[in-house]
Amino acid sequence: MKFNKKLLNQKQFNKSNLGFALGMLAILLLSLILRFWDLERFNTLVFDEVYYAKFANNYLTNTSFFNAHPPLSQYIIAIGIWIGKHLPFGKTAVNSEAGSLLSPWDYRWMNALIGSFIPLVVGALAYQLVRRRTYAFLAALFIACDGLFLVESRYALNNIYLVLFGILGQLFILKAAEAEGKKRWLWLILAGIGFGASAGIKWNGLWFLFGTYAILGCAWAVRFIQGERREEEQSREVNLALIPTESPIQKLTELNFVQIWLSLAVIPIVVYSISWIPHLLMNPTPNFWQMQTEILTYHQRIKSGPDVHPYCSAWYGWPLMLRPIVYFYKTASSNAEPDPVLPPLPPGASQAIFDVHAMGNPFLWWLSTLALILVVGILFHRIWVWVETRKNSSVDAIEQQPILFPPTAEMWLVLYLIVNWAANLLPWVKVTRCIFLYHYMGCSVFAALALAWWTDRWLHSPQIRLRGMGITIIFLVVAAFIFWMPIYLGLPLSQVEWKIRMWLPSWV
Repeated sequence: MKFNKKLLNQKQFNKSNLGFALGMLAILLLSLILRFWDLERFNTLVFDEVYYAKFANNYLTNTSFFNAHPPLSQYIIAIGIWIGKHLPFGKTAVNSEAGSLLSPWDYRWMNALIGSFIPLVVGALAYQLVRRRTYAFLAALFIACDGLFLVESRYALNNIYLVLFGILGQLFILKAAEAEGKKRWLWLILAGIGFGASAGIKWNGLWFLFGTYAILGCAWAVRFIQGERREEEQSREVNLALIPTESPIQKLTELNFVQIWLSLAVIPIVVYSISWIPHLLMNPTPNFWQMQTEILTYHQRIKSGPDVHPYCSAWYGWPLMLRPIVYFYKTASSNAEPDPVLPPLPPGASQAIFDVHAMGNPFLWWLSTLALILVVGILFHRIWVWVETRKNSSVDAIEQQPILFPPTAEMWLVLYLIVNWAANLLPWVKVTRCIFLYHYMGCSVFAALALAWWTDRWLHSPQIRLRGMGITIIFLVVAAFIFWMPIYLGLPLSQVEWKIRMWLPSWV
């Protein structure tokens, strides 16, 4: 009887694993299709491709130039250009705006490929945090349905690399905390490479490393507060069917000083420094240290406001997506001469608008912001209960029925999301230069993880009302992604079709 039950459980486990694998594969295929579909659309340099595609080509043509950001993303795009030039396809349109005769496919395909894997990496991080396949799938699905990640992946820009390497750094440090021996060292080295590479894209890639410092500090603080409690005490109040009792974040305190120092300081610095070598071989002056100073001075000189750039936005408006960015906008008419930059008009259309908006999925962002507020409320409530219990109870009462801080892996997840969201947002408070919505992309990952957590909990709730809420959230996110997809992909729209997608005046 026990054998049959064990066999049945194994079959259910294998079936669940297969469903999860197929679901993640479907997300990957969807991401690949949307990113590679008509990738040559708009035979010109779009938005900051005027910098990154040009700079990438400069490395291939040995052209000297000043780079206002660390060069790693341009190396990656340059590799894509070199490979793309040797491919037998993707040459239906060419232009010389990057300094050489190139197809848009040549300088965009690498972003499309790497950007397609970001949902899976976010899903892997979600699974690493709580070991729940439903949560991991929802996290991957929500990122796959985000318009800003889609747009950034379809052009030769650098923000997807920053987010990818930063998330990988955090994923690898969590895996290192659970590993032992040589495997731990491997994960530690990979984590250091991830954090260093993120900073090698842009300096704000350091926010992921700062978030790791902060959560490591929280883990040590909680360990100090709790003392050496028995594991069975730490597992009280836990719904074992829903979530494990222990979080990999707790195990970060098992890393020794040397391991932390190497993975979170030495290796990132070494990787960042090495990333400058090709640039400095081509451009020996200014030298490495002078370049860091010049980059800082360059960004300090940039002011803010509509006079500097029409799509500058305030950091506090990002969670509500108040000011997205128009990356490309052109109108076409059947009466005018064909524009070589634009694809043909749809059959029967006399005019059309071609618009690419760098904006997130509105419902995903708004619901994620609400989810974060609820998550913050949960954390403060837990802290308040913990403090009040210790203030009003005797030592014996506390020992008999301890209210731990935090008591479950869920609370560690809550703490992790809040700390990393704040670490990626708060540094922008003091920045005086013009900043843009895409600077919120790192934060948006943790906000989406918060929404996925709530949705996962509600889907597994015994209450029909909560399960309905979970299903409704998924429907709204997917439906919104489909509705706004034309302005993510730059599809032709009539004036009416375009206007019904501009819900706020500040979106125009």
